[in-house]
Amino acid sequence: MPRYEYRCRSCGDTFELSRPMADSSAPASCPAGHEDTVKLLSTVAVGGASAKSAPAAPSGGGCCGGGCCG
Repeated sequence: MPRYEYRCRSCGDTFELSRPMADSSAPASCPAGHEDTVKLLSTVAVGGASAKSAPAAPSGGGCCGGGCCG
């Protein structure tokens, strides 16, 4: 289930909720009980062994990357 991050406009607390995507825009109460909250935009970093071990892209110009197309 996706996790969404919210911030309370009343007390400034930031909190997360796990909820279905269909409920992502539904109102959320902060842990202190305040109702004035806003959903924050989050970025997701994806990485892992495959990202670290991937070969470097060839540098240079031309259609084949090596400049052989004079």
